[in-house]
Amino acid sequence: MKVYVGNLPYNIDGDKLKELFAAHGEVTEAVVISDRNTGRSKGFGFVTFADDDGAKKAIKEMNGKEFDGRELKVNEAKPREE
Repeated sequence: MKVYVGNLPYNIDGDKLKELFAAHGEVTEAVVISDRNTGRSKGFGFVTFADDDGAKKAIKEMNGKEFDGRELKVNEAKPREE
């Protein structure tokens, strides 16, 4: 299950994001989305969990939690619209 993580600090990378969510379940992938032109973080990313339980736990415990002075927005990722 994939989880959307918004309002991330701009200095976070995929490794730190994975570390942040690893306490909630087995993380198979963590990606911070960056601007194509500048390479700068867009302030959001996605975390993929090995199972739904870990993802649901992460959503419940991390949504609204303050991290590095920012309130995280965490919910189930929606399929990308064309």
